[in-house]
Amino acid sequence: MKTLTGKELAAAIRAETAARVADGPQPRLAVVVATADEASLWYVRSIAKAASGVGIACDLADLGPGATATGIRETLERLSADPGVHGVMLQTPLPPGASAQELAAAIDPAKDVDGANPLSLGRLAAGLPAFAPATAAAVMALLDHYGVALEGRRTVVVGRSTVVGKPLAHLLLGRNATVTVCHSRTRDLAAVTSTAEVLVAAVGRAGLIGAEHVTPGAVVIDVGTNPTEDGGLAGDVDSAAVADRAGALTPVPGGVGPVTTALLLRHTAQAADLR
Repeated sequence: MKTLTGKELAAAIRAETAARVADGPQPRLAVVVATADEASLWYVRSIAKAASGVGIACDLADLGPGATATGIRETLERLSADPGVHGVMLQTPLPPGASAQELAAAIDPAKDVDGANPLSLGRLAAGLPAFAPATAAAVMALLDHYGVALEGRRTVVVGRSTVVGKPLAHLLLGRNATVTVCHSRTRDLAAVTSTAEVLVAAVGRAGLIGAEHVTPGAVVIDVGTNPTEDGGLAGDVDSAAVADRAGALTPVPGGVGPVTTALLLRHTAQAADLR
């Protein structure tokens, strides 16, 4: 089984972004956070560190877990209107009563570098220019990096979130893949996923995908990042179980994650250029 790591690709994207940034004004990314969730805060810190490495300024608007939906919306609107900010991102989870989809509508689509605004998602579905959610874009970038053919191939996406599953399905359709989307109500999941030549798991359930879900030789992309008791991360795929069946598999960590962060920064640099 081939391991499809994302580190080499992420490094190449960061280098390209750094060269792009060096030729113009410094882009600025603003990340709005309203949580005390340590995993989310760690992710935001990793974005800030990566941004610094390519010459992008990263501002953290930490509203705290007691923030109201109104306060979050006003912050997003203020940052969207600020000409000195080129990219705006809303980090989840959010406080109870705050809807990520409703609040993301306050982000200017021109600065929506993580593709969260419903307008961005709609344009993506229609095949129009828009920033795709960075994780969905990272899956496509990894498939391209490793030369995985998509046209006409049976492709199954497990998960229908607006962050990964739905936008990824549209990106795959745009490359002429034959796409099936599975979810929690899918009957006999293994019967569907075992037909896939390319299988993407993006549900947030550790070890959900086992040997019975994978056809021999399939390319398997694991988007899951599930915290473990020892402080590590586990994917949605039981890597040990599928090792003798999958033709290729992304590791967790070290697969989709590094590429996601690198693409978020690329999007920010592109947004700055467009401004």
